[in-house]
Amino acid sequence: MSSTSLSRLSDLLLGTDPKQRLRLKRSLMAANVFLACIALQAYAAWSGFMDPGDVWRLSGAIVLNCLAFYVMLRSGFNLRFADPALTLPQILSALTIIVGAYAVTGPVHGSTMMLLALVLVFGIFNMRPRGARIAGAYTVALMGLTILYKMDSDPVNYPAKLEFAHFVLTAAIVPTISTLAAQLSSLRTRLQSQKDELAQALTRIQILATRDELTGLVNRRHMMEVLNQHQKRLQRSGHHRFCLALLDIDHFKRINDTHGHGVGDEVLRHFAVAAQSVLRDTDVLARWGGEEFLLLLNDTTTELADVGLQRVREAIASATLSPTVPTLQPTFSAGLTSYHEDEPLDLCIERADRALYEAKAAGRHRTVISQRPTPIKARYAAPRASGMPR
Repeated sequence: MSSTSLSRLSDLLLGTDPKQRLRLKRSLMAANVFLACIALQAYAAWSGFMDPGDVWRLSGAIVLNCLAFYVMLRSGFNLRFADPALTLPQILSALTIIVGAYAVTGPVHGSTMMLLALVLVFGIFNMRPRGARIAGAYTVALMGLTILYKMDSDPVNYPAKLEFAHFVLTAAIVPTISTLAAQLSSLRTRLQSQKDELAQALTRIQILATRDELTGLVNRRHMMEVLNQHQKRLQRSGHHRFCLALLDIDHFKRINDTHGHGVGDEVLRHFAVAAQSVLRDTDVLARWGGEEFLLLLNDTTTELADVGLQRVREAIASATLSPTVPTLQPTFSAGLTSYHEDEPLDLCIERADRALYEAKAAGRHRTVISQRPTPIKARYAAPRASGMPR
């Protein structure tokens, strides 16, 4: 049979959902215990220790039990329950069948006792503490009742002294296994909780590494990574255009001095929310520092980017940037430029910064567009006047 045929047969028997496949595999693996039980019955019947009718009845019960759980798992009916693996029901049914085998195997009944421990071991890694205690108590109680019944009804094959020893072993071993299962379950729960906490901590660290804590925007460090990616994309394709805009809230220092830094923080947060509400999903707004924001306008020209900035300006004008001081309506100035192929990113950002300076110098509340790259020789020329407020 080819590997493809085997794969199809496996999918037919076990399904394609990874979790369900694992549950079915574990259930079928546990069925090996029942095969051992059937083999033992066949040997007992062949040796004359067991009635053939009892063999057929018990073997039929075993087969029906295995088929019932297979159908529940394969059909997805198990997903309706809190424990989709149906661990406790499978273990309780298996224990019941094994105790039944203990009751009908006559002189060889003692050999079935090891199967009790084997069944409990199968559930040791999946049972919850409560389920482990229930399984242990159920086993001891059922074995005790069965032993009492068989000592009375069949004292030849179930002598009192031997059955007393069997019960003592059961009462000692089964609770020990159940206690160990409960401890492992608690340990597994703690480890899972620690794993979840570590995952949450890692997520928070990743957010702090890439996001500005106050506004929730991309921070400066991560924005440079984004820009590098767009630069490489342009270098590969030659068709990927983007523009950069530096936005600066006008007279922000005056807001802090007049109303306090709490109001200033409100303005920054609501400015970010209002601006993002009108930007495209492909655009990226980052807090560049203080009251400055760097905006990446993806796959566009400066003319269309200017239209986008106008939408941002209108959104800011209609938004309440400070719930504490609702009458506060700050504006912003912007320097806009397009990225030119093969130029360093810092040159493009500096060009946007120079355009922003021009917007400030021209009276604020406006956008100045810088179309051409700054010549390399003039890169550090004409520094911003120290007396010009932002």
